Amino acid sequence: MCFLIMSYPGYPPTGYPPFPGYPPAGQESSFPPPGQYPYPSGFPPVGGGAYPPVPSSGYPGAGGYPAPGGYPAPGGYPGAPQPGGAPSYPGVPPVQGFGTPPGGAGFSGYPQPPSQSYGGGPAQVPLPGGFPGGQMPSQYPGGQAPYATQPSAMTQGVQGTIRPATNFDAMRDAEILRKAMKGFGTDEQAIVDVVANRSNDQRQKIKAAFKTMYGKDLIKDLKSELSGNMEELILALFMPTTYYDAWSLRNAMKGAGTQERVLIEILCTRTNQEIREIVRCYQSEFGRDLEKDIRSDTSGHFERLLVSMCQGNRDENQNVNHQLAQEDAQRLYQAGEGRLGTDESCFNMILATRSFPQLKATMDAYSRMANRDLLSSVGREFSGNVESGLKTILQCALNRPAFFAERLYYSMKGAGTDDSTLVRIVVTRSEIDLVQIKQIFNQMYQKTLGTMIASDTSGDYRRLLLAIVGQ
Repeated sequence: MCFLIMSYPGYPPTGYPPFPGYPPAGQESSFPPPGQYPYPSGFPPVGGGAYPPVPSSGYPGAGGYPAPGGYPAPGGYPGAPQPGGAPSYPGVPPVQGFGTPPGGAGFSGYPQPPSQSYGGGPAQVPLPGGFPGGQMPSQYPGGQAPYATQPSAMTQGVQGTIRPATNFDAMRDAEILRKAMKGFGTDEQAIVDVVANRSNDQRQKIKAAFKTMYGKDLIKDLKSELSGNMEELILALFMPTTYYDAWSLRNAMKGAGTQERVLIEILCTRTNQEIREIVRCYQSEFGRDLEKDIRSDTSGHFERLLVSMCQGNRDENQNVNHQLAQEDAQRLYQAGEGRLGTDESCFNMILATRSFPQLKATMDAYSRMANRDLLSSVGREFSGNVESGLKTILQCALNRPAFFAERLYYSMKGAGTDDSTLVRIVVTRSEIDLVQIKQIFNQMYQKTLGTMIASDTSGDYRRLLLAIVGQ
C-alpha cells in the first residue's frame, strides 16, 4: 500500500496515471454477445464500445451468470454482498463478515479500543501497522493513536453512508434526471440529490426506468452533459458493484504499464464471493480470463500472490484456532527472520489461505514470539509490490476500514489529487463501511475526511463526493 509518499519501497512517489478517456458513444464492442450480461448500454467497456441493451429477462439467468444465493434480483444486477453489518436490501440476511472472537489476545504494541462488531463478531480495532518500520506516523501526538476514546458508533457494526432510499420511485427519479438534463445547461444539484441518496441497486432501476420512459440511455445522456472527474464519479456510481471492480481491474492492466496498487486494493480486500463474481463478470463482459491477464501483467512472487487471491478460496470460518496461530507464527519466523534469505512460498501460503480473524491471532502470536510485529518483518523480508500486497492482507486482518482510510489520505496528501483512487474507494465502500472509514480517518489524521475532500476538490465533483460521504 503506497500512496503519494514512499511508505513502501518499490512504488513510484507519483499518483496513479490519469483515468483514460471514455470512448465516443456509438462504437460497437465485439463482445460480449447481446444478452450475456444485463448491463444497460452506455458504460465504457475497457477498449471502447457500448454494451448490449438490457435483456427483458432481467438479471437471473442472463448469459449463464448465476444470481448470488439469497439475493433478490429486481431490475438487474443486485450488487455484491456486503462483508458484514447491516444488509443493503430489506429482507436479506447479513453476509458473514470478518471479526475476532471475544477474548482474543491483543495485537502487541497497539492500544486496544472497545470491541467493534464486524459482522462475524466483535473485532479489535488496532492501529493499522503499515508504516515504515512499524513506527507510528508523526501525526499521532506522542506516538499514540487516539483509540482510547472510541465513538459509540464504532460498536454498532459496519455500515455505509448510503442506504436504500425509502419510498423509492424509479420512474419519478428518472423524470427528475431527465428534467435536470433537458434544455440549456444542466441542473447538477438535482442530479447530486438523486444519485447520492440511492443505493446501487436503486440506481440500476432508475436506468431501466429511464430507458423505458424515454427510449434513451441514461448513461449516454449523463456523459453528454458531464465531463472530467464529475463524469468519472457519476459513471462509477451507476456501474453495478461487481462490474465496477471488474472494470477497474481491466483498466489497471490494459495498455502499457500496470497499476499494481489497484490490483492489490481490490483482490486483497474482497470476500470470496465478491472475488468469484468479479472473475465471472470479467470473463463475460471483457471476454478475458482474469488469472491469465494477471499472469501476463505481473511476475514472480507478486504474480503468485495475486493468482492465489483471485481463486476466492480463503478460509472464512470465524473461529480462531490458537494452536494453529502459534504454529503459523513459528513457520513465518523460520521462513523469514529466523533464516538467511526468505521462504516466500510460506508467507504466500499462510496469508492467502487463513481467515482474517486467524491471521489476526497469528500476528498476536508472532509479536509475542519474535518480539516484533509481523508487518515490520514483512517490510524487512520483502520489497515492492509483493510487500505491499502482503501488508494489505495483514492490515485487513487488523482493521479493514483503517486500510481504506490510509489509502484515502494519501490519495489527497501533497500536491495534486489521485482522483481515480478517491472515487473508487468512496464509491465501493459507500454501502459497506464508509461510516467506520470516516471515524478512523478522523482519529488517524486529526481531520475529517470531508474537510480533506473539500480542500482537494471543487465544484459539482466536490458537492457529490461530500454528499456521498455524508458531510
